[in-house]
Amino acid sequence: MADDQTIQRLSAEGADPLTLAGVNDSNLIELTRQTGARVSLRGDAMTLAGPAEAVERAAPVAQRMIDAARQRVPLEADDVLRLTLEVQRDGAVPDGEARIVLPGVRKVIQAKTPGQTAYLRLLQDQDIVIGIGPAGTGKTYLAVAAAVDALARRRVRRIVLARPAVEAGESLGFLPGDMQAKVDPYLRPLYDALEDMMPMERMQRALETRTIEIAPLAYMRGRTLADAFVILDEAQNATSLQMKMFLTRLGSNSRAVITGDKTQVDLPKHQESGLLQVERILTGIEGIGIHYFDESDVVRHRLVREIIRAYAADAES
Repeated sequence: MADDQTIQRLSAEGADPLTLAGVNDSNLIELTRQTGARVSLRGDAMTLAGPAEAVERAAPVAQRMIDAARQRVPLEADDVLRLTLEVQRDGAVPDGEARIVLPGVRKVIQAKTPGQTAYLRLLQDQDIVIGIGPAGTGKTYLAVAAAVDALARRRVRRIVLARPAVEAGESLGFLPGDMQAKVDPYLRPLYDALEDMMPMERMQRALETRTIEIAPLAYMRGRTLADAFVILDEAQNATSLQMKMFLTRLGSNSRAVITGDKTQVDLPKHQESGLLQVERILTGIEGIGIHYFDESDVVRHRLVREIIRAYAADAES
């Protein structure tokens, strides 16, 4: 009945209409599908209509969508779904201030979940941050964004990105090319993140001058890394000895981020993961922050969240 209907209008002034609505209004359609409210966008106003409870569910999600569109943050139907789930879970949406602005590519890296918001704050406040959680939660991507931001602001003089690779011995020896060509496939995800955050010419120049260095973890031995933002990715595949070596490389004015997924350890069974060890022994030390992601922080395709949940349920059964 008409008496049961509620209408709420939200100002969308300054929001990019295509970002807000999505291709073929896909974002508005997803908001309707998730909340039951009818959603329309006309000029500088978004209108929500329907039963009072549906409009109440839709309003905080719609406001967050408008905020994202004002900042030109990419917004797709999967993001609308994620925001809706967050509001249903705890009534909160991520803090709009949890973001990194990268002027070189005119890009804003925005926290999309409460977990990512907390992680970004740790990256700002702590000298060493350990991010643990499943694939697709932004552990490495946000860390690389924080490193590029620190370099741009001259808080550090260089970025060092490391990943464990299979040993640079017989496992790589049969592959064609020199050693760099052999290890590059293991480091490709780090190159991909950088390419998304820096103009290509600037990135190439930084790599040539070693302002940015991407290398296998084993290459860190014997070095002291001062005035650097250092990231160790896929840390679950670092041995305990490698992890200790990495952490003791830090010099003055250096920061480190360690990321990994405890469910994806590829080490032989007799070797303890360095990630599991530091989680156990470094808790509670001032200046070290540990953040745990879960499937609610997954920002890839919506099915990735369900796949992670299914594997976790199977492991427990």
